[in-house]
Amino acid sequence: MEFTPTQKRAAAWLAIAVLAVLVLRLLGPVLTPFVVGAVLAYALTPLVDRLDALGRGRVPRVVSVILVELLFVVVLVSLFLLVVPILAQELPLMRQQLPVLFDRLDGTLRPWLAQFGVHVAFDVDSLKQQAVRLLHGNYESYAARLMASLKVGGSVVVTLLFNALLIPVALFYLLLDWDRFVHRVLELVPPTMRPAVDSFTHEADQVLGQYLRGQLLVMLTMATFYSVGLAAFGLDLALPIGIFTGLAMFVPYLGFGIGLATALLAGLLQFASAKALVMVAIVYGSGQVIEGFYFTPRLVGQRIGLHPLAVIFALLAFAQVFGFLGVLVALPASAVLLVAMRRMRDGYMGSKLYQGG
Repeated sequence: MEFTPTQKRAAAWLAIAVLAVLVLRLLGPVLTPFVVGAVLAYALTPLVDRLDALGRGRVPRVVSVILVELLFVVVLVSLFLLVVPILAQELPLMRQQLPVLFDRLDGTLRPWLAQFGVHVAFDVDSLKQQAVRLLHGNYESYAARLMASLKVGGSVVVTLLFNALLIPVALFYLLLDWDRFVHRVLELVPPTMRPAVDSFTHEADQVLGQYLRGQLLVMLTMATFYSVGLAAFGLDLALPIGIFTGLAMFVPYLGFGIGLATALLAGLLQFASAKALVMVAIVYGSGQVIEGFYFTPRLVGQRIGLHPLAVIFALLAFAQVFGFLGVLVALPASAVLLVAMRRMRDGYMGSKLYQGG
């Protein structure tokens, strides 16, 4: 049986794809910092290009790269310094309010369930003792046990430190020579296939670029909305919870759900009343409506086709196959697969097999 040139090309690309999957599985831990750097470089390269264009060639590109990378590091450190101290200050409040919260829940739930003939005996005293013991525990011993579980001096900690140092270095060189790297990769494509590959990569770049950058704008906008909304109700943890909810929206529904549960818990601990339920219902209910019907359609766009369920499935599937590295490549790979499936569908719809010719 003789294969046609089209079948041979398809077999070659399939072999390349299988080889790439095997390499990712075998070299996942080694490739992780480079993949993180590549994802960040893809997202930050447009900003570097704009700064480079403002300099009009009079300022070296390396200056733009350094400024962008420093800005990115400052943002990460600022988020860390914003959230951690506020959470640490709220621990005394949790110690005071948790026992009161357990008493209120017991006094509310038990009569309500009794109306339906359900009689439940809650061991409230035991729950309060466990919670107080946990919050008054020796955090140094917890930290010691955590570090011991991470095998201090072993491969885990060494790998984490190595990645933390290597990612900024990889990001710097990728931002500096991103266009050159892309050009070198495309040079490997045979000239006869270049138009088709260029069209494919251009469409994939549009899909992924619009999704990532639009989603980033949605996250920042909603982080501001939730922070202001929670602060209007007087929640002490409004800023960190609002920022966390906005940033966690990168994973559709799951991030919103975690943020809602966190805000509800913080509200119950602080207010110990129905005000927490009203706050969450108003802020998160209106936020979901505004985000779903206004910001996401305008900033991300409906034509992309990356359905939230598809994003969740891609994240879980790639994480299952490739681990943490899979989470990093899930969205880029999904964008490429989406474009490929669109083209396969269009080809099938226009074929004689579909039209019955």
